[in-house]
Amino acid sequence: MRNEQKFLLGLIAGVGATFAAAHLSRARRAIDFGGRTVVIVGGSRGLGLVLARQLASEGAKLCLLARDERELDRARRLLEEEFPSAEVMALRCDVRRREDARDAVARVLGHWVAIDVLLNVAGIIQVGPLDNMEIEDFENAMATHFWGPLQMMIETIPSMRRRGFGRIVNITSIGGRIAVPHLAPYSASKFALVGLSDAMRAELAPHGIQVTTVSPGLMRTGSPRNAQIKGQYWKEYAWFALADSIPGLSTSAEKAARQIIEACRYGDPELTITLPAKVAVVANAVAPAAVARLVNLGTRLLPRPAGREGNVARRGRDSESRLAPSAATTLTERAAVLNNEL
Repeated sequence: MRNEQKFLLGLIAGVGATFAAAHLSRARRAIDFGGRTVVIVGGSRGLGLVLARQLASEGAKLCLLARDERELDRARRLLEEEFPSAEVMALRCDVRRREDARDAVARVLGHWVAIDVLLNVAGIIQVGPLDNMEIEDFENAMATHFWGPLQMMIETIPSMRRRGFGRIVNITSIGGRIAVPHLAPYSASKFALVGLSDAMRAELAPHGIQVTTVSPGLMRTGSPRNAQIKGQYWKEYAWFALADSIPGLSTSAEKAARQIIEACRYGDPELTITLPAKVAVVANAVAPAAVARLVNLGTRLLPRPAGREGNVARRGRDSESRLAPSAATTLTERAAVLNNEL
């Protein structure tokens, strides 16, 4: 056999052995969620509530954190009606406030002794042109998407380190990998969370704590109704709600939640959800200039800025028109009903 053939066979064997070893290592990290204590930040509606449902079906003990007490009560009742044997705690908590995060973690540890899994899901989204954004929009996005997860991790990590075990999942966004026009505060803060999550992973792995960075594309959670809209309100809400509803471009919250739970189960380092999001990440890495040109072209199709009156935020549900809601946004409207977004 010629040396070239021997080298090629050796290379193939080496690659195969590497993949086999990686598969075995991943399998060894798998956990069962039955009886595990899971804290879901932003668990009262949307993706957080969908994750809670799926984890409750596996027998997890759940603590839902959110700012709105009425939403929390509804979410807890929904889970207890669907899963009568589920253990569900619901705590009002604004994770932007350090003392709220500290108090919530202390109450969970006082009740269940340990926190096995922390899911940082809570998010806000401001839709509109940069000209209509205020510095407060960026501050609020950073407080929710960066400082909130950081404070929850700081409060939770010590108990995980003492036990030598933990799972942390940070829900970022494709907007945290590629900046999206008319979502500047959201994208900037999600970029920060991607960096924080990746840095935490490297530091915590030696202590038995696996950190997963999740970058979803568009998901049909029903959240556009609660988005903060600026600029030309009905136009901004229309493009956002329509994009959120397109099959193929967006995915169902249930499908996304299953992928997130599996990534958490195996302690995977990262997960990108939806094919368009995966393609966009690869394209941006390979041909950033071409992607930038496409994004620039797409920006020209979006609504122009409004006057100063467009600086005042409205909820999505207060920015409706004949385009949204409509037959084209049926999937998003259905998700809003299912996921406590009304």
